[in-house]
Amino acid sequence: MGADMRLEELDVSGLGEVDEPAFSGLAERHRRELHVHCYRMLGSFEDAEDTVQETFLRAWRRRETFEGRSTFRAWLYRIATNACLDQLAKYRPEPATGGEVPWLQPYPDRLLDELPAAGAGEPEAVAVARETIELAYLVAVQHLAPRPRAVLILRDVLGWPAKDVAEHLGDSVNSVNSALQRARAGLREHLPAERQDWTGGEQDAGTRELVRRYTDASVATDVKGLAALLRDDVRCSMPPTPGLYIGRDAVVNDWVESGFEGMKGLRAVPTSVNRQPAVAFYLWQKQEGAYLPLTIDVLRVTGGTITEITTFHEDRFPGLGLPQRLPADGTE
Repeated sequence: MGADMRLEELDVSGLGEVDEPAFSGLAERHRRELHVHCYRMLGSFEDAEDTVQETFLRAWRRRETFEGRSTFRAWLYRIATNACLDQLAKYRPEPATGGEVPWLQPYPDRLLDELPAAGAGEPEAVAVARETIELAYLVAVQHLAPRPRAVLILRDVLGWPAKDVAEHLGDSVNSVNSALQRARAGLREHLPAERQDWTGGEQDAGTRELVRRYTDASVATDVKGLAALLRDDVRCSMPPTPGLYIGRDAVVNDWVESGFEGMKGLRAVPTSVNRQPAVAFYLWQKQEGAYLPLTIDVLRVTGGTITEITTFHEDRFPGLGLPQRLPADGTE
């Protein structure tokens, strides 16, 4: 209890005399939310991990600059946001274009569960938290220039006042408000048309049944059955592989041309990432005597149809907590 009290006291006092273990203990409390913040900014789980580490390193080196005028948490967010802007300036000076985000990576729900829960009386905050972690939102945000992107996330996702955002980014309030207007307009251009109809919350029975049918048709390599589940304007991508397919015909043609119908020996494991339903697929490998990771499909479901499929490669399986092999089931 005494240690906890000492750490709490650091929120309103200087950090110059704090030892590294105490400082790390206080900073670690905010690791998951800072990681999600960096993930929204960068779109990459791995880049977010690196940037959080850089944030903690910068915070420790600059601890004497913390004067208690803001909370320790807000101070960390300022450092994290600037670390993200530095990362973007160095490695991605230009935002995404054309609807594709090659660096996009999924975020496991089991880690999102570590985020501080919104209060029972804050349903809007809960909806914002869910919808702004979905892949469609992440893709849209990556099409914004870095600084307006930061303003948008700080204002509309975290709910910071314009004055605080201006202070943390070293801008004027007018500049922040102008950037926010540009960012909101740009976001609308890249979000799905039915953005206002997103349900958020847990998957309902209809969605679960649709995902089951998608899973069964995929394992059976039943292209016609899959096509029946897709909306006319469905979008399909597979980052980091280039290519964005829009429309049922384009998606189905890609499946046919890739030889999907001839693929045998699939098994599937249902899961969820980015607060969306997902299905991890495994392919039978005779020489291994097991099913090995193949791909994971993350689905966006709207109005009883699949409106987006984002497929990730097998290298994402470990980070999502998925098994690296499934044993034979005696049917091969």
